[in-house]
Amino acid sequence: MASAPPGARLPSTRTLVADYSASPVTVQKALRILAADGLIESRPGAGTFVRATSQSRPSDYGWQTAALRSPRFPSRPLPSAMRSAADDVVAFHSGYPDRELLPERLIRSALTRATRGAAALSRPPAAGLPELQSWFAQELRIATLSGIAPPTPNDVVIVPGSQSGLSSIFRSLVGSGQPILMESPTYWGAILAALHTGVEVVPVPSGPDGPDPEELGRAFKETGARLFYAQPNFANPTGAQWTPARTQEVLNIVRENAAFLIEDDWAHDFGIETTAVPVAARDDSGHVIYLRSLTKSVSPSIRVAAVIARGPARERILADRASESMYVSGILQAAALDILTQPAWQTHLRSLPQQLRSRRDLLLTSLVQHAPQIHVPLVPKGGLNLWAQLPDGTDLERFIRDCELGGAVVAPGNEWFPAEPTGPFIRLNYSGANPGAFPDGARILGQSLDRAAQERSATR
Repeated sequence: MASAPPGARLPSTRTLVADYSASPVTVQKALRILAADGLIESRPGAGTFVRATSQSRPSDYGWQTAALRSPRFPSRPLPSAMRSAADDVVAFHSGYPDRELLPERLIRSALTRATRGAAALSRPPAAGLPELQSWFAQELRIATLSGIAPPTPNDVVIVPGSQSGLSSIFRSLVGSGQPILMESPTYWGAILAALHTGVEVVPVPSGPDGPDPEELGRAFKETGARLFYAQPNFANPTGAQWTPARTQEVLNIVRENAAFLIEDDWAHDFGIETTAVPVAARDDSGHVIYLRSLTKSVSPSIRVAAVIARGPARERILADRASESMYVSGILQAAALDILTQPAWQTHLRSLPQQLRSRRDLLLTSLVQHAPQIHVPLVPKGGLNLWAQLPDGTDLERFIRDCELGGAVVAPGNEWFPAEPTGPFIRLNYSGANPGAFPDGARILGQSLDRAAQERSATR
């Protein structure tokens, strides 16, 4: 195997076990080490291959240092949730649901029809297909409280995924050097979008019921911020859902400070014990800018989301989108609309709570049995993740590396903090592939913590 040429496909794990008289665990650990060193790469559905390496003189890109100068904004490495993982590991790190939780037949049929229709050869309106705008407006209208004017289709701007929507909102409504308030911890993608926009992120501590109202009010007054980004329903990573009382408190504070609440309703379709109730359903004065994505509930390949905003804010966001991408693929919009308006979509949504509940509960049970050192402060009533705290003194980086060598890929919690982490946390996705491996994955986590505790005791 050491002499295999670049691009060569490695034998299967079973063959390697037989050829080298080694145990499957040893072979898998060796393959993970080689992958970590960049010597091999796993291609899902195809196998494991030797990576191509250059044998020529190393390229010199030093001239780019002078050409590019210093970066305008600080950067972060690619988050763990975006990493690919080999098929033989327990993947707790992913940010997306397994294909078993997606309406696969609907997706394939809708994409086929979209490519055969007019959308394949025409340019959609800049703000989106009118029928899709109407669908998003109607979804929020259903939840709108009595006495509140519901949104209209003209308030909707279709965007290519929530990440693009966040970048546009931050650019057009905040601007470089200006402050933006964020719950802490919060979605890593929002932190990334803010950093690359050049805004100043100000963390506001948030718990199981939502952000601390006193801290939120103080942050508005001390910073002069005019925008607060939050996830009121099934927050990523904590799973928290705001209470109705906390929702009204936050909305009052936002109004008192003549500010905007950016409501990220990414998990709208992932309720388990409760349903998502948008804060935007309580507001018709333009203080709440509502963002809802289909990327996780429909498919990662259907990168379609909507921003619902009123007044000049909507016009600024639309102008930014026009400068960035002009419009969203008509094929993707047509496919999304097709999926959402099929009766089978509602049937699919009705099946999700039980599927998510069984996965969530299996992971919780597995942690109690095999990794009791891990504390889960909140059992989420919806969403895709558990937010778990490790024992004090845990070396998080070493723990993550040790788990990966053992066969479990975990996302470190520090990626979800806008500022310094408040402790050693990890995020565990219970919607990923192969839930039957959750007990094995929890066992790997528990064994890693045991080894770390033994080493700490030995050095005292």
